[in-house]
Amino acid sequence: MDEEVKPKRITDPARAQAKAEHYCAYQERSQQEVRSKLYEWGVYPSVTEQIITRLIGDNFLNEERFAKAYALGKFNQNHWGRIKIKQGLKLKRVSDKLINKALQSLDGDKYMEVLEQMLVKKADKIIEREPYKRRYKLQQYAMSRGFENDLINEVLKDKQLA
Repeated sequence: MDEEVKPKRITDPARAQAKAEHYCAYQERSQQEVRSKLYEWGVYPSVTEQIITRLIGDNFLNEERFAKAYALGKFNQNHWGRIKIKQGLKLKRVSDKLINKALQSLDGDKYMEVLEQMLVKKADKIIEREPYKRRYKLQQYAMSRGFENDLINEVLKDKQLA
């Protein structure tokens, strides 16, 4: 009775194409995400590559647009730093050239502003009184969010948070 119901395999290329278009129209996707989803739906590999080619041709799929949207989204919503965004894009198998373009699209002033606000907010929550330990905790926190060490040190020095 507790049998897992496997989804039906999509064998019709036109139906798979339509479903993939809907999947891409909902939000920006990387080629790898679409490829994985098509495999999950049971579409044959040869048909999958044809569908991806058509999606690119019809502008449903654009790796550069995806990379920029991903970078801006993760920065604005999750306050991720460049390092963490870069790792996320690498996991999505985006090329290094497009990753660099996406990271350059982030506003440098806003980037520093977010880092400062994040460190100030975290500094208020840290109970540690010893300056070295306090600084270390703030540094580790900002690094875990994907910010660069030199920028973290610059903010900590300027704001006297430690």
